Amino acid sequence: MPIKIQNALPARTVLEKENIFIMDENRALTQDIRPLQILILNLMPIKQDTELQLLRALSNTPLQVDVSFLNLTGHVSKNTAASHLNKFYQVFDEVKGRKFDGLIITGAPVETMKFEDVDYWGELTSIMDWSKTHVTSTVHICWGAQAGLYYHYGIKKHRLDKKLSGIYLHTITDRKIPLIRSFDDEFFAPHSRYTTVDRMEVLNCRDLIVCAESEEAGVYLLVSEDGKQVFVMGHPEYDRMTLNDEYHRDLAKGIDPAVPINYYRNDDPATFPLLRWRSHANLLYSNWLNFYVYQATPYQWE
Repeated sequence: MPIKIQNALPARTVLEKENIFIMDENRALTQDIRPLQILILNLMPIKQDTELQLLRALSNTPLQVDVSFLNLTGHVSKNTAASHLNKFYQVFDEVKGRKFDGLIITGAPVETMKFEDVDYWGELTSIMDWSKTHVTSTVHICWGAQAGLYYHYGIKKHRLDKKLSGIYLHTITDRKIPLIRSFDDEFFAPHSRYTTVDRMEVLNCRDLIVCAESEEAGVYLLVSEDGKQVFVMGHPEYDRMTLNDEYHRDLAKGIDPAVPINYYRNDDPATFPLLRWRSHANLLYSNWLNFYVYQATPYQWE
């Protein structure tokens, strides 16, 4: 089944070239199907890249998915044109009266700041509070996961000695959880962050289940007992070249970053990066859409 997007969204051209089944708004009107309504709060600086990454991940399912994009009014984007935001994004006041089957809160490049010092923290917490009654299940990604853990459970983030960047091996810790159904015992996933959460704080929270973790990268995949909150500490949605682009961006800034771990062949940045996390990334989003959204959401919201 297709993913439904706005007619003129730039990601459409790329998705069609990749043979991903999409449906424009006009065709969707002829379908007698109740599509899943998924809202994406995109906090990443280059929003078109994240749009494309998440649309790819959401497309690998037999479910019809209708995606809407949300932008914050408390922050002015410096890396995405206002014309793009005005055309394809809504603000919270425009959607808060609706109910959604799923919500995705992305990461954001504000990890080293205190949560309360982020200029849109108040608006973000209002959305997270609203999601408790207006969304069936929410996925929080990277900084979004840390923000969600802090807001919902009071779990603080901690600064790492150096940036965690690369492709890390993870191990399944609780195979009974539907979110990781059909996962291999071990799998790879990308990380790109300066902060983390304390594993013992997470384990001591009775409402959280740790589904997967890494010896090097720490806890990776968490879900609340009721399935309404999912926390992904890495970036499974990343494209093959995303870490490469971040590495060279930091080089250009004079940051002298470490080479992303397990990413380039022989750790040589001159080589083409290996792509070895896409299948599990797609499976993660398919499981979420099926077991935590489609199987749980009402056909008609009251």
